[in-house]
Amino acid sequence: MSIVVKGIQKKFGNQKALDDVSFSISSGEVVGFLGPNGAGKSTMMKIISGLLSQTEGSVEVCGLNNELVSNHYRRKIGYLPEHNPLYLDMYIKEYLEMVVGIYKLPKPKDKVQEVIELTGLQLEQHKQIGMLSKGYRQRVGLAQALIHDPEVLILDEPTTGLDPNQIIEIRDLIRTVGKEKTVMLSTHIMQEVEAICERVIILNQGELIADSPSNNLNQLKGEKETIVNIEFDKAIDINLINELDGVLSCEKNGKASYRVKSESSKDIRPLLFKLAVDQQLIILALSQVELGLEGLFHELTKSNN
Repeated sequence: MSIVVKGIQKKFGNQKALDDVSFSISSGEVVGFLGPNGAGKSTMMKIISGLLSQTEGSVEVCGLNNELVSNHYRRKIGYLPEHNPLYLDMYIKEYLEMVVGIYKLPKPKDKVQEVIELTGLQLEQHKQIGMLSKGYRQRVGLAQALIHDPEVLILDEPTTGLDPNQIIEIRDLIRTVGKEKTVMLSTHIMQEVEAICERVIILNQGELIADSPSNNLNQLKGEKETIVNIEFDKAIDINLINELDGVLSCEKNGKASYRVKSESSKDIRPLLFKLAVDQQLIILALSQVELGLEGLFHELTKSNN
């Protein structure tokens, strides 16, 4: 395992930021780390990165415990915080050479050039960081996180404030890097998670509330109910739908359109089709609603907001 988190609790005074959080991430996984503002995501990432100590529990990265945060431990991790701390008066190459010096890496000029090419900074490499757009500053932040070739990459809101084109560029870069490294990605952009991540971990109010492969998102919610939208050629008595086996509720959302909620164990669509035949109705539209990650995230976290 690249990351093993066991029973992590973090308190700031009397306030509990994390409460008994446990999960593990295998080598080579790209994991979306989600939660509302204040859920404890950044705190957890800082603890894993060795910037904060936990109140209780344990963290291991590549077999090393975070209780003794050594240079060897830090070399395993590349960390890009939410607020990218760059020296705006420095030039890109100057800044990256400084980072190489901190890590005492061999062949510093080769390392700098290699990471500049990896992060697409070739055309900007001779500029001052303060002259760069937000997108290129994020690239510089990623470059410093990658320059020592870490096994684990932790990214906290890497695309915040970027325009759509910049988001796509950074997303593609993360996807490329994720082919060779373990990536833990925090973001509020659900499309980003669906495009990049193989797995989703969700925190809410300091507690882990969901952990699932991203291709099995409905399991996050437990699949207790299914929603079907149906439109007939004319209105029908809503009680006829409510009386169908497995229907939990039905509401009218148009002249002859209905939103039907049923038990997930029962596929209500054949019964709706039979009802239409019996009532001599024509079905104009019939679709099962897929919540997607954004809808599931809202369902999982709304009750405690």
